[in-house]
Amino acid sequence: MYLDFEGRLEEIDREIERIVQTASPDEEDVLERIRELERRKEELLKEIYSNLTPWQKVLVARHPNRPKTSDFIKLICSDFIELRGDRFFGDDPAILGGLAIFEGRPVVLVGVQKATGVRRTYSDHGLVFPEGYRKALRIMKLGEKFHKPVICLIDVPGAFPGPEAEQRGISRAIAMNLMSMAFMRTRIISVITGEGGSGGAIALAVADRVLMFEHAYYSVILPEGCASIIWRDEGRAAEAAEALKLTAQDALRLGVIDEIIPEPVGGAHRDYEGAAANLADAIRRNLSDLEAMDMDTLLEMRYMKFRRMGQFAVAIPEKERIG
Repeated sequence: MYLDFEGRLEEIDREIERIVQTASPDEEDVLERIRELERRKEELLKEIYSNLTPWQKVLVARHPNRPKTSDFIKLICSDFIELRGDRFFGDDPAILGGLAIFEGRPVVLVGVQKATGVRRTYSDHGLVFPEGYRKALRIMKLGEKFHKPVICLIDVPGAFPGPEAEQRGISRAIAMNLMSMAFMRTRIISVITGEGGSGGAIALAVADRVLMFEHAYYSVILPEGCASIIWRDEGRAAEAAEALKLTAQDALRLGVIDEIIPEPVGGAHRDYEGAAANLADAIRRNLSDLEAMDMDTLLEMRYMKFRRMGQFAVAIPEKERIG
């Protein structure tokens, strides 16, 4: 699948496919032609993905082939035991969580799981219900109880916005996650791997370290929703994406995240193993840093991290100053 801005890549791939189907692959000139096209494709990928607009990054983050939480678990964990249910209402398949072994170290892992293939339910899109957030919190509290680090993988457009979620207490579920994670006495690392939409994302991102993939996005509202509210025109989503400052580069500059995880050339959807290796490296380094600190210091740093967000300075004209 090619995104709208990848037309030239599609042309090269089609040319390679045509050569393979119509020519003998053993001929040296054919092999050289294919190698030349592959080189052009690699250069084009670097050029395109080093100059993505905010809206294009949103499209990359939403790519249906982008690695999902289950893919990352398989690639970075040697073992995983899934836990289900919120012990209150039911189980939400949009949240995948349980106990895992990361590089020989026991951890608690929680992530948003988008479905593969044909999508039939809201949960398949990664829209999380209240029971999903309660389930995530129940699992994270096991990390606190047994003194194991918590790793959250976030790829969510937002919490489910329908009346069922309101009836089952979506606002309280998100608020409880925010409050509980703020004071949870264990190391927490949250990683935005794809979409990081609104309260649905922050409900899993009150962490000691918040990391973000290079072509992910993190925003208070989806660009389409912002455009609909501000201009009554969803078609201006690209303009809204620019104004929202939702890219990883913007989030790092504004102090909303702590680190950008690089993606393989052409995006994580083109190289699962490369993306997973970069993710594992970032988690390893940050866990080592956090484990060197005592818990009281970490809690104070976690608190101050979020207190500092949104601070601004007001310039007072000279004539209005006192003294």
